[in-house]
Amino acid sequence: MAAPPATASAPSWCLSASRGLGSVVVPAPPSGGPRIGGRDRFLGVRSKAVSGVQSGTVLDDGVQRPWKLSDARLVLEDGSVWKAKSFGASGTQVGEVVFNTSLTGYQEILTDPSYAGQFVLMTNPHIGNTGVNPDDEESNKCFLGGLIIRNLSICTSNWRCTETLEEYLMKRNIMGIYDVDTRAITRRLREDGSLIGVLSTDQSLTDKELLEMAKNWKIVGVDLISGVTCDVPYEWSDKTDSEWEFKKGQSTESFHVVAYDFGIKHNILRRLTSYGCKITVVPASWPASEVLNLKPDGVFFSNGPGDPAAVPYAVKTVQEIIGKVPVFGICMGHQLIGQALGGKTFKMKFGHHGGNHPVCDLRSGRVDISAQNHNYAVDPESLPEGVKVTHINLNDNSCAGLQYPKMKLLSLQYHPESSPGPHDSDLAFGEFIELMKSNRL
Repeated sequence: MAAPPATASAPSWCLSASRGLGSVVVPAPPSGGPRIGGRDRFLGVRSKAVSGVQSGTVLDDGVQRPWKLSDARLVLEDGSVWKAKSFGASGTQVGEVVFNTSLTGYQEILTDPSYAGQFVLMTNPHIGNTGVNPDDEESNKCFLGGLIIRNLSICTSNWRCTETLEEYLMKRNIMGIYDVDTRAITRRLREDGSLIGVLSTDQSLTDKELLEMAKNWKIVGVDLISGVTCDVPYEWSDKTDSEWEFKKGQSTESFHVVAYDFGIKHNILRRLTSYGCKITVVPASWPASEVLNLKPDGVFFSNGPGDPAAVPYAVKTVQEIIGKVPVFGICMGHQLIGQALGGKTFKMKFGHHGGNHPVCDLRSGRVDISAQNHNYAVDPESLPEGVKVTHINLNDNSCAGLQYPKMKLLSLQYHPESSPGPHDSDLAFGEFIELMKSNRL
């Protein structure tokens, strides 16, 4: 077939760039459009322009430029200065810079309380094309300090989208920067380790002043859990929505689980409920005696941000509960269990953040691709006799799971509900169910 002439115009139903950068035109479909169920239907998507990318800049000469110029800086504690363009909130913010290797799921990442005190750099270069929607929230607010990306999509195209990423960040007072070399920053973090950085749109502050702010800010030894946990206990009853439920035939047997909120995510609670658990969520400082008085079938220790050594009250709580009822811990919960057993935790060079980390179950040889988000790990050599390392991270052989039959406990150094991420590790919730079942006998 001959190629169309070079002067042929694009179909009128295509995205149009001639009406202004980022504008999207969605008129009536052509008569030969897609067919569904024997009827002509146009597969339209909800589209919206992203204002931050389109914003022009007026220079001192009074000329309006049709593109946005750099108006933000990221200054790292090693002295490097990275110029960027801002979106979302304005101002100056300090945080620890970590990189996340997930290809998508930025809204779940934004609302993961485990990112408190951190700037998240996405290694996937194109972010924002699906916008945001109210169904993908993992908590009631954003806890991270800022978002660092390479390219911000000029439009959103997704049937679930209700607002753009920029609008979302502005409403929640979260800073974001784009048009920065995220690949170079990621390589620096891999070589030098996680670095403290300052994001700023304030042109009155010098690079030296921002550098001093970075050098004087600390995250190690800081209790970040108290800032993300719930205030009072509450009941959770929502299951995974039927349209997203991928595992059928869960047990109809009911179990009462008390979940400690160290920064828990909604989809963890949904997965537990889908497996037949009635859940009572309690604050991080809730007394162990009060939990045991509820006579739960099991206790769940959730994920959470920061240094486990900075929350000795949480370690004491875990010590008072393990051995009395079956327990399951993930991420921060896993680290607290390690310390409660007499082990030690340490800060990793740059941590694990992303939805593509391979983990090996040493009991079966099965390899799962897991979702992880942590900067600390348990030292397996410091654990007492009888505690088994059940999982290892295949990227660096770090401890990724524990089991102690005598104490009726298991733990994982990652997020088995995988939001965002693959669902390989969902079987871990089934293990917890079996542990509670066996304890009833």
